[in-house]
Amino acid sequence: MLTHRGAFDLSGLYPYTHSVMRSPVPGRRVRWAVLLAAVLAGSGCGYRVAGRGSALPKHWQTLAVLALENHTTQYRLEQRLTEALVRELLARTRYRVVASAEGADAVLSGEVRSIEASAVLFDAATGRATTMVVTVVTRVRLVDAATQQEIYRNDNFVFREQYEISTDVPSFFEEQDPALERLARDFASRLVALLLEKF
Repeated sequence: MLTHRGAFDLSGLYPYTHSVMRSPVPGRRVRWAVLLAAVLAGSGCGYRVAGRGSALPKHWQTLAVLALENHTTQYRLEQRLTEALVRELLARTRYRVVASAEGADAVLSGEVRSIEASAVLFDAATGRATTMVVTVVTRVRLVDAATQQEIYRNDNFVFREQYEISTDVPSFFEEQDPALERLARDFASRLVALLLEKF
């Protein structure tokens, strides 16, 4: 259980750190294709939300969102972040979103480089952490498929949010619902907003 508190840059103020790094899982792209097919079930080879505005190139019709590569040991982190990106793009753009680059007008890809949770506030009576900052470092690339032009690239996209927690910091990452789901939604909202503002 957590409550979103907004974004703060608290670099260097972390008295406790829980960090998870490295260990990619094989067969990820196959699993993601199946997963995205389930997310977009009933819509043929993709899904389109009508009537949504977008500042991205108007000649694009189809956007491929490839599964993020996971270079952390956090299980299924890449799936949750990628699913959230798909949902955010459907909500905020007019594109048909697919899992494969084949036939797409643009391709969004990337990798999760690290994830870290740091306690910043503690209960005075129990000493238990009550507020934490989660930092996710990713690499993101958006390419026009026809020209191979890089529309957007950030090799160090840092997402940082502050949350209230009801458990200890390591347990945050074990709370698959709603903790990581909320984190994934916040991440996707921030990244898609940045992509839209690019244009």
